[in-house]
Order: sequence, then structure tokens, then C-alpha cells
Amino acid sequence: MIRPREIVQPSQPQIRRAVPTDIGAIVAIEKESFIDPWEQGVFLEALTYYPTTYFVAICDGEMAGFLVGALEDTGENIYGHICNLAVSPRFRHRGIGRLLVTRAEHQFALELATAVQLEVRVTNAAAQKFYRKMSYQNVFGIESYYANGEDALVMMKWFRF
Repeated sequence: MIRPREIVQPSQPQIRRAVPTDIGAIVAIEKESFIDPWEQGVFLEALTYYPTTYFVAICDGEMAGFLVGALEDTGENIYGHICNLAVSPRFRHRGIGRLLVTRAEHQFALELATAVQLEVRVTNAAAQKFYRKMSYQNVFGIESYYANGEDALVMMKWFRF
């Protein structure tokens, strides 16, 4: 008798705050995602300064992605800042990036941020489209922002209180 194959669905990603032992996996995802990856020390420093806004996604027991967030107080407003976001190529197109951004936005709001900002390469149309779907708007450009001289587009999303 032939038995039908059991279909195994991937587990729902779990989002949690990053801890120091996550840094190795974060660096690995960073290196496979970006042409100018952050160094390990930068990730550790960010975790020291912003432990409440630094998240990882765990899927099927593996690190699937991460988001490094920060809070910036201008004296007039507090802004959330998405400093770095990456999802491992193996886990892309499963909604993990959206889950990470949504979790960070919730934390920023809890910490009284009025908006969230980020920078994205002007040539990264896919990332810009992703953020636009999440209600981010183009604000202005920054010339030669990246190490290779490429310009950045600053995008923001405002919270309504």
C-alpha cells in the first residue's frame, strides 16, 4: 500500500529580542545579504546601546533574520530608526521581514516614538517597495551615504497618537 507523503509546513517564525549569543548567526546573515556588511563589533555595540529594539526571527530552529533598531531623541521628538534589517535568503518571501519591522514599530511606539525612519540604497527597488507596502514614505536623499559612494533614500513612517 502506498502512503501519501506527509506535508510538513514550516513553523511560524518566532520574534524575540536579540542576545549576545545570536551575534554569530546575525553576522552570517549580514554577510550573505549585503555588499558592505557590518562587522561583528558593530552588532555587539548596537546590542549594548539598544537592547529593547534589536530583534531576531527564529524559524524551524534556525536564525532566519534580524532587525537592529535604535531610538533617537532630537529634543523635540523621539524617532525609531531601523538601522539594519536582513532575512537569510533561505527564509525570504515568508513574511519574516514584515514581522520584524512590525515588532520593532510596536516597540518604538511603546517607547514613545512619533515616527520611524530608515535609509535604503537608491538602487534597492525591492526594499523600497517592501517599505512602501508598510506605509513608509520617501522623505529625502543623502548623497554618497554608503561606503561605495551610493546615495541613500531616507524613508519614514509616522505614528498617529
